[in-house]
Amino acid sequence: MKRRDWRFLRGFVLFSLLAFGLLQLWPRNHTNPPIVSVPNWDNAQTAEMVQRACFDCHSNETHWPWYTDIVPVSSLLEHDVEAGREVLNFSDWETSCCTDEQIERMAAIVGRDQMPPPYYVLLHPEARLTSEERGKLIYGLIATMENELDEE
Repeated sequence: MKRRDWRFLRGFVLFSLLAFGLLQLWPRNHTNPPIVSVPNWDNAQTAEMVQRACFDCHSNETHWPWYTDIVPVSSLLEHDVEAGREVLNFSDWETSCCTDEQIERMAAIVGRDQMPPPYYVLLHPEARLTSEERGKLIYGLIATMENELDEE
């Protein structure tokens, strides 16, 4: 490589590192709002599976690991958590629950192995659900939501 090419490469690398460093100053919103209301779970096993596989995105009890402080990862995960809480929030259950359409949608998504998402399971292997656990989770979520509908 020519000397001029090395200078350009070095300048590009330094600029990239500086830009990456400055991006880390971007404000992050890793907050967990207060817990407003929680489901009356049909059993402890359903509660455990939901906490293990769903709570990081679908509750106000999100665990924010160290890598969520690194831009652009932090922005992507904040967006995922906000979107997840908007669709279904186990910590604001009275607002989040319960319609027949929501029950059907949740059962279909969990049944098709779309939740938890593959990239989440890659970083959180404890969230992986076996086929048997998936079936039990769907049954437990339906029972929990139907109990809520019966109480209304």
